[in-house]
Amino acid sequence: MDAGTSLFGVMGHPVGHSLSPVMHNAAFGFLGLNAVYLAFDVGDPAGVPVAMRTLGIRGMSVTLPHKEALLALVDDLDPMAEKMGAVNTLCLKDDGRILGLNTDWCGARDALLDAGPLHGKRAAILGAGGAGRAVAFGIREAGAFPLIVNRSREKGEALARDLGADFCLLSEFTGSGMDILVNTTSLGMYPDVDAMPVPGEVLHGGMVVMDIVYNPRKTRLIRAAESLGCRVVDGLEMFIRQGALQFEVWTAREAPVDCMRKAVEAVL
Repeated sequence: MDAGTSLFGVMGHPVGHSLSPVMHNAAFGFLGLNAVYLAFDVGDPAGVPVAMRTLGIRGMSVTLPHKEALLALVDDLDPMAEKMGAVNTLCLKDDGRILGLNTDWCGARDALLDAGPLHGKRAAILGAGGAGRAVAFGIREAGAFPLIVNRSREKGEALARDLGADFCLLSEFTGSGMDILVNTTSLGMYPDVDAMPVPGEVLHGGMVVMDIVYNPRKTRLIRAAESLGCRVVDGLEMFIRQGALQFEVWTAREAPVDCMRKAVEAVL
């Protein structure tokens, strides 16, 4: 690293669990780019745009719990991110303006499509935060019918209204009629690996079950789904796909996806 090294990073709270630095630094090294990707534990995101401009941070990933707060803090907002109401990618442009985008929805959609068609399917989305918005938006764009399942009514119903989707309280969710179930909460993430967002009784063998948590790679939810014969999609696939899109936005280079996947797999 030297004065010409380009800076990138991930911001969230907490952020110590993130493997984004592993993934992106492997990609920079593979392509021989003079760049580094760091992790920033940020409690209050209000100062992030100033920090990016002052320090010349060219790009930033946004993780929990700041994906919605960044909407009002960027200078320019990609229409898709605005439509979803969540940002997971920041890009510092040459004129000093900061663009907010979202690559989560593409990553989730493409990861689920690998497990089968989405058109006409009923999909339960657990959680109503920024990740839930992105996943619900992505599968709706692919022709599925999302059901927002959330612990609190107010936030869940608000997301359902924004997306034109149905809503169900988590306490009343049975899994009946669902073809797909996606966990977008942090339940089951390291170090709380024994947590599970729904009781095992809501799962059935015909389901496709996806967990966006990637650390551990096989969460308790994924293990329970596998034991019932469900098709499963672990969080690594969405993580890699959304990260590859971020990399291409920031560098205008094709992302070395295989290198990024192997680097994260080695750690997991």
